[in-house]
Amino acid sequence: MPSATPRDLNPLLLLLRHSLPLLLLSTLVDSLDLQGQALLSWKTSTLNNSVEVFSSWSPLDSTPCGWLGIRCDSDGAVVEVTVKEAHLKGPVPLNFLQPLKKSLQSLIISSVNLTGAIPALLADYSQLVTINLSDNALTGEIPSAICMLKNLRRLSLNINSLSGEIPSCIGNLSSLEHLALYDNQLEGKIPWSIGELRNLQVFRAGGNRNIAGELPEEIGNCSSLIMLGLAETSVSGGLPSSIGKLKRIQTIAIYTSVLSGNIPAEIGNCSELQNLYLYQNSLTGPIPFGVGKLGKLQALLLWQNSLSGSIPDELGSCTEMKIIDLSENLLAGPIPGSFGNLLNLQELLLSVNQLSGTIPVEIANCRALTHLVVDNNGISGNIPAAIGDLKNLTIFFAWRNGLTGKVPESLSNCEELQALDLSYNNLTGPIPGRIFGLRNLTKLMLLSNNLSGFIPPDVGNCTALYRLRLNKNNLGGTVPLEIGSLESLNFLDLSENQFIGNIPLSISGCRSLEFIDLHSNGLTGRIPSKLPRSLQFVDLSENSLTGELPPDIGAMTELIKLSLSKNRLSGRIPGEEIAACTRLQMLDLGGNEFSGEIPGQIGLIPSLGISVNLSFNKFSGAIPAEFSKLTKLAVLDLSHNELSDNLDSLASLVNLVSLNISFNNFSGEVPDTPFFRSLPLSDLQPNNGLHFPRGPVGSVNNHIAGLNVPARSTGKVVMLALVSSAVIITLPAIYMLVRAWARGSFVSGDNLKSNINHWEMTLYQKIVGIAINDILESLTSSSVIGTGSSGIVYRVTLANGESLAVKRMWSSDESSRSFRSEIETLGSIRHKNIVRLLGWASNRHTNLLFYDYLPNGSLSSVLHGATRKGGTDWDLRFHIVIGVAYALAYLHHDCAPPILHGDVKAMNVLLGAQFETYLADFGLARKVHLARDDDPSMPSPQSRLGGSYGYMAPEYASMQPITEKSDVYSFGVVLMEALTGRHPLDPTLPGGAHLVQWVRDHLSSRRDPVILLDPNLRGMADPGMHEMVQTLAVSLLCVSTRANDRPMMKDVAAMLTEIRHTETTKADPGVQKEGLLARGSSLVMKGNAASQGSPNCSFIFSDDSV
Repeated sequence: MPSATPRDLNPLLLLLRHSLPLLLLSTLVDSLDLQGQALLSWKTSTLNNSVEVFSSWSPLDSTPCGWLGIRCDSDGAVVEVTVKEAHLKGPVPLNFLQPLKKSLQSLIISSVNLTGAIPALLADYSQLVTINLSDNALTGEIPSAICMLKNLRRLSLNINSLSGEIPSCIGNLSSLEHLALYDNQLEGKIPWSIGELRNLQVFRAGGNRNIAGELPEEIGNCSSLIMLGLAETSVSGGLPSSIGKLKRIQTIAIYTSVLSGNIPAEIGNCSELQNLYLYQNSLTGPIPFGVGKLGKLQALLLWQNSLSGSIPDELGSCTEMKIIDLSENLLAGPIPGSFGNLLNLQELLLSVNQLSGTIPVEIANCRALTHLVVDNNGISGNIPAAIGDLKNLTIFFAWRNGLTGKVPESLSNCEELQALDLSYNNLTGPIPGRIFGLRNLTKLMLLSNNLSGFIPPDVGNCTALYRLRLNKNNLGGTVPLEIGSLESLNFLDLSENQFIGNIPLSISGCRSLEFIDLHSNGLTGRIPSKLPRSLQFVDLSENSLTGELPPDIGAMTELIKLSLSKNRLSGRIPGEEIAACTRLQMLDLGGNEFSGEIPGQIGLIPSLGISVNLSFNKFSGAIPAEFSKLTKLAVLDLSHNELSDNLDSLASLVNLVSLNISFNNFSGEVPDTPFFRSLPLSDLQPNNGLHFPRGPVGSVNNHIAGLNVPARSTGKVVMLALVSSAVIITLPAIYMLVRAWARGSFVSGDNLKSNINHWEMTLYQKIVGIAINDILESLTSSSVIGTGSSGIVYRVTLANGESLAVKRMWSSDESSRSFRSEIETLGSIRHKNIVRLLGWASNRHTNLLFYDYLPNGSLSSVLHGATRKGGTDWDLRFHIVIGVAYALAYLHHDCAPPILHGDVKAMNVLLGAQFETYLADFGLARKVHLARDDDPSMPSPQSRLGGSYGYMAPEYASMQPITEKSDVYSFGVVLMEALTGRHPLDPTLPGGAHLVQWVRDHLSSRRDPVILLDPNLRGMADPGMHEMVQTLAVSLLCVSTRANDRPMMKDVAAMLTEIRHTETTKADPGVQKEGLLARGSSLVMKGNAASQGSPNCSFIFSDDSV
């Protein structure tokens, strides 16, 4: 045979060169024992096998016993595998670990992004003592095969996406000590067999919203139990009396659930109990006296239930207590004096109850106390002087009670005090000077009392003070010079007192001051030449101030409101200086002695949109021509001056809702516009030189009669004409139904029930008797009560006879975004005019939202329904729309970042049993993030088309940004709809016009605005007609074509409130801002993903404001 040539050998050499490393590696692996090879196989199977946790896992070793996370017994067999906090991704690796099944005792694979189901193969690992698969992405049910692991002591499956029920065979795990199933998607009842676990010490299954039913009586057999956690579930019914058999229990946490009934007296037998968390349930009845026997109790949190009766005096025996929170219940009677025995108590929170009696002097013995919150009760008597012994006190709230006597000077000894609110009481006497020596005090609220005396000069020592409200008292003397030392002061309200003397020049030292209100005092002298440049709100009205307006006023470039009315100010208005206040919206200089000509520069302030009042002065000359540029202005009062010449410069003020030029010397022709033709005679006379195009002012009644308008409609009617054009998108209203059909949205309840085992449900409020099966059966076409941009709304009647409104979201990718939007938005805000989200349910195909059922339908049904229930009542309509205005003002101005609703329309304005207003359908809502134009990291302001046709602003049809002003436009359409009784896409409108265009066309033709009003409303008396026409004017402001020309919602709300000239009576808040503030600093975190209320929203437009 011939020998091989070099060319013939090349392929062989090449193959050998590539194969040799693999052969060597195989040889090396063969040197590793079988268990090590199994572990290496798992490592290789993961998507990220280079993580640090595997760095020591080497095929060169003969045994894995030295590897990181591996522990072996004395025979070299692997007994423990621990892999934590790595991004591995993959299934539970039991298939790879078969060689370990005879020896493995501890399997800990946590926080590594495991996916898939827990394999039933787990039962083969019979020696397992510990299983920890927590904080992964596991799905599916807990396999019942796990119950075969007789040696298992610790089972941690928490923080996954496990579904199904807790296996009923769980009681077979007789050695189990620790069971952690919290934060999954488990459902069903807690199995009675849990009571078989005599060695169980920790049972935590909270955060599973669909775990429901009653806590089984057998739980009392878990005699070793130390921790019971079922928070944020739907566990209902009463706590079983057998809970008293848990002699070793230390923590019971079943908060934000659906518990009802009484707290069992047997709980007093839990002698080791340290923490009892039952807040946010529906518990009733008294707090059992037996709680006082719990000598080791440290935290008692029972807030937001319906507990009644008195606070047991026996609680004073719980000497280890650190926090008591019984807020928002129905508790009555006194605060027990025995609380003085609680020397370790740090927080006592009792707000929003019906407590009476006095603040017990014994409370001063609680030297560790940091929070004393007893606001919104019926507490009376004096504040005990001994409260000054509480050296660690940081928050003391006792506002809205019936306290009398003096503010105790001893409070100055509370050196850690940060917030003191004693407002709305009957306190008398002076403010103690030493209280201003509290270096940490940031908030001092003493408004609406009967305090007297003066503000001591010691106020200058309180350098941390941010908010000072002493208004509505009987304080006198001068405003102290030392107040100028408060560089952190942001809010100063001393109004409605009896202060005299000058406003101190030192006020300029308050560099952070944004709000100053000194109105209704007896202040004299000049306005300081320099005021803080940071000021936004200045009210010095109803005093006796003299001198000229200081030129330095132009330095306040942030100024929004300036009210100096009813003083004795004189001289000329510094035009150039005041024109520098480019953000000014309200200017009130009425009731002074200003003279000379009105400076034309006022007409050049671009932001003046609410009001200008120059009445009751000595102004002379003509109205400046520059006033013609005040096209946003709503209210102008020039009455009672010495003005002359014509009114030509006012003809273009198309957004005026109120004008008074009476008692001047005007002459010439009154502008021939609907607004001027509708002005009442009292707002024009006596200006004898004035005449209408058809006659003198004296014959104004004849002039109006010539228009063939009922006489009753002319008295006190004020109107504007805003003539402009806009392109309005008008697609057929049937579009909504077509979309519903195309998406297959009308799916029967039976089809939904086919996936019943895969539903996840979360409840924010207690809903007794709710069951997903019952809800799905009710989602039929006969129960539909409305449709919106994001879904269909059904009325669902529960087993207990109560009704819910259930919204089924449209079936689309966009639906998921809308679903998240409603949850994120309504889960973070709270306002009396915004619908309350009770909870939600979801599976792979369908999303449901639960709301209170509101029996009176919507504003749309009131206006256009068959019965038009209440629709002929203007007071009702006004009440409804002003509620919407408050809700939108809250979203736009009290939330940070602002919230854009995105679909304001009459159908989304729902009405309660007493026609309370609720803004609903937040499926298109989003937060408004302000960003620079050149910031590419921010999303486009118009990420998607939203809203409902007929209500959408013009910018939806262009590339203009969608902002809060888009909501303002939609609200303006709703106002017009309420006034005219016509839908914005009313097919009977001439030429198929949109409602907005129809109104504009009517006014541009100089026809009387009253004809626009709903015929059912036209027969009202003059005051009502006046309100309606003024409201129509506000609506025209809102629907300005250019977004920048529309007012902000807070100004719209203010204008509507001014139209009615009545204060909205504020109800006692159900949940107080101050209580939330105190709660946020509690020892136990009360915030949770399912709770409502947001630290990002303030309460200016809510009931929760003080």
